[in-house]
Amino acid sequence: MITTSIAMALGLIPAASVLASDPISALSATDVQTLDPAPIERMTVTGSRIQRSEVGSTAPMTIFTAEDIAKTGAMSVDVLLQRMSASAGFAGNQTNAYWTDGGYGSTQVNLRGLGVNRTLVLLNGRRMLNSGTGANSSVDLNTIPVSVIERIEVLKDGASAIYGADAVAGVVNIITRQQVDGVEVQARTGITEQGDGEQYQFDIALGKVLDRGSAYVAISYDKTEAVDMLSRAACPLEEQNGELVCGGSSALPGGRGYYLDDNGEAIGDAVKLEPDGSSPYASNEKDNYYQYFNAVQPNERFNVFAYGEYDLNASTQVFAEAMYTHRESTLPATPQTVSNIVIPSWHESNPTDNDFLLESRRLAEAPREFNVQSDTWRLVTGLKGELDNSWQWDAAINYGSNRGSYEVTNVINNTRLAEATDYDNCSVDPNIPCADFWGEDSLTPEMLDYFLFDMRDTGGNEQFSVTVNLTGDLWQLPAGTMSFATGIEHRKESGWSDPDPLTISGEANTTQQDAIDGSYTADEIFVETLVPLLSDKPLAQSVELTAAMRYSYFDTFGGDTNYKLGLQWVVNDAVTLRATQSTAFRVPSIPELFGGVDQGYMNTSDPCSGWTQLDPSSNRYANCQAAGVPVDYTQEGTTLTDRGGNADLEPEEADTFTAGVVINPSLIPGLNITLDYYQIKLKNAINSVNGSSKLAACYDSANMSHPFCSDEHFTRDPQTGEITYLQTQLGNAAKEEVSGVDLAMFYQRDISGFSTQTTWEVSYLDQYDIQTYEGAPVEARAGTIGYDGSYTKWRSNAYFDLISDRWRFSYNVEYIGEADDQYANAGDIGDAVDAVFYHNLQLRYDFETNLALTVGVDNVFDQEAPYHQSFTDGNTNTMTYDLMGRRYYVGVKWLM
Repeated sequence: MITTSIAMALGLIPAASVLASDPISALSATDVQTLDPAPIERMTVTGSRIQRSEVGSTAPMTIFTAEDIAKTGAMSVDVLLQRMSASAGFAGNQTNAYWTDGGYGSTQVNLRGLGVNRTLVLLNGRRMLNSGTGANSSVDLNTIPVSVIERIEVLKDGASAIYGADAVAGVVNIITRQQVDGVEVQARTGITEQGDGEQYQFDIALGKVLDRGSAYVAISYDKTEAVDMLSRAACPLEEQNGELVCGGSSALPGGRGYYLDDNGEAIGDAVKLEPDGSSPYASNEKDNYYQYFNAVQPNERFNVFAYGEYDLNASTQVFAEAMYTHRESTLPATPQTVSNIVIPSWHESNPTDNDFLLESRRLAEAPREFNVQSDTWRLVTGLKGELDNSWQWDAAINYGSNRGSYEVTNVINNTRLAEATDYDNCSVDPNIPCADFWGEDSLTPEMLDYFLFDMRDTGGNEQFSVTVNLTGDLWQLPAGTMSFATGIEHRKESGWSDPDPLTISGEANTTQQDAIDGSYTADEIFVETLVPLLSDKPLAQSVELTAAMRYSYFDTFGGDTNYKLGLQWVVNDAVTLRATQSTAFRVPSIPELFGGVDQGYMNTSDPCSGWTQLDPSSNRYANCQAAGVPVDYTQEGTTLTDRGGNADLEPEEADTFTAGVVINPSLIPGLNITLDYYQIKLKNAINSVNGSSKLAACYDSANMSHPFCSDEHFTRDPQTGEITYLQTQLGNAAKEEVSGVDLAMFYQRDISGFSTQTTWEVSYLDQYDIQTYEGAPVEARAGTIGYDGSYTKWRSNAYFDLISDRWRFSYNVEYIGEADDQYANAGDIGDAVDAVFYHNLQLRYDFETNLALTVGVDNVFDQEAPYHQSFTDGNTNTMTYDLMGRRYYVGVKWLM
């Protein structure tokens, strides 16, 4: 992406020259740390298994080298990837209040906004296990240290034919360095302009390169301190009389409610409780819950990564790769709230002569805290080599394990709370302390200890795979050599979540959860070929066709076949055309398959309630009549409903098309341009449709023809007309369609002894339409922003480098376009957000002693985050905009 990356992706610059371009980079060409002196003649690029002498791609790609990563100042992979113009939606980050998607405190990448579970993450070309704090469905990028990364290749195209499931929106392949010779030390620290959010990072790598092999180990530690929310947002804002004023929650630390008469009816207006009585409650007297939040969450991570390889003979090499990451995060949250408790007048905690209905009271005496720990291990070992006919092969075993836990302090035990507020009983039972909710700070430690507990959930993920790949040249065709690749893979994925026993029983004042424990296996085989069609013809310097097919068999649902076709037409030295057509799929995750089924009575709207009052010509009227619903039927009460996972889920399926042009104009030496169109159509998307929507869709369809009309979705009593059963488990019901355009330009030029490199990437999201089920209204997300992230139409990143022998100046401008609030009323303040520019700069100096000094400033102009009405954390969309403000960092790197 930055500097040489686009040219590398296009094959305009050899990969070897990129890896050695920086005199003190992570893959330096100095005598301290060297590359293999043998030239790299053939290599693979993400999106293909075929090795080739020129690195090119029929699909749009972005590549970050180690130098590019260093220039961004990113301390974690997620910061780097979430800045990409092709990223959208929600992916978790340190400025998100709960930071929960994929497991508390984890971060992901979300290409095209299609969801974190539809972007496949690889580490050195092999699947990375899902990770977080339980049975997760995506990779936690916090497990991968930046210091060992050689480059990151981002394929912005479906690739299930090459890599299997989950490569719907694209593939992120994180490639680590292979050799270190000597000792390398890096250290960095940073702080915001307001003196908080301190960051610390320390890395050391030790390695040795020998005649027949090499090995190294890298140790990384990084820590980020918290930033208090009140320092960035004084209070939650809300609109009153056309102005923004401080709002908050009506759940007050002292309590709020009504006095009751002898008949239990409310007397007068609401009051707030004082230690010795009460006072009138005004609607503007709200609790500022920002006092319980962070603007930036703290995070601490320790990582060990090791790699080694040894030549068994001239054609065979054994290799091994090991990684361990320990992560800790602490996330504060609002104290829980009690509600609808009657405090009798005779009880000692009530200083008045009337019973009191406590509508709500925040337990400010007991703030909550999420304490998260995650441990991830990964071990890969195998063989690779070359056959006598120059074919390349590799075989590897990949095992990964993740264990996580999160503890939530001061959670209400509903059973104990009921006992502590049964004032008739607790007043005479010495073992039960009656809860005193009258006024702020009225709860004693003994009372709190009785009905509060620390909830602890645990879980994990495991992955085991065996892969064998073979690639080489088949035969010589008139236009060139036909190449071929094939491979097989056996993989087992496991995941489990063990909620706290009180969460399972429903006694905890939180969402009831069942334990999850499941696994699936996959056996896959793929073939891929590259066929040169034309060479050295007029208007066809070369034309190549790539084709791939993969068959996958899962024990959970059976077989699935996917294909990919790609065409690269080099018209001449200046113009290259490219296009791909492919299918992709995502298998249901373990939580989706094995999440368990909860059954309970839910509020549901029955479309046949009072159906005789409907228009007789409507489908709903005719269907209710044909179903034999009594003419006097009126819905009463709730409906027995199944919710949760679904073991019968099928894979999501996608059709992907890209077409683009690469321009290398001879009139402007050093300029390269790519322009690509993409379209992704997703069907059978997994979601949960609420019961009311299901019933309405059925009875509004002609002759009850909608798929939701089958008995598996609901049943109705033929005598009473009442809905006796309703199923709202996850299902394959939704459709999504995304399309847009990516533009990238790279320009390199030498001026007066300086080398300049300019990169500009722009993404335009033309369409993102979601239909949650057949017949449902289509939700158009393109150009909107909501609590699930930003889908702005325009995003851009521009990078400029000015380089001399020892100095390098880097400047970055990130642009996030304007967007409408999905959930705000038109005309309200904050119903849309304006476009935002973020400016970042860095200066580096290389000393003669293998020492480099780096200083940088992020958010140079201290750009404030725009007000976003429907997002409740920090008055802005904290998954999209910067809350930290201007910040500074300094780092050193020393090769010994």
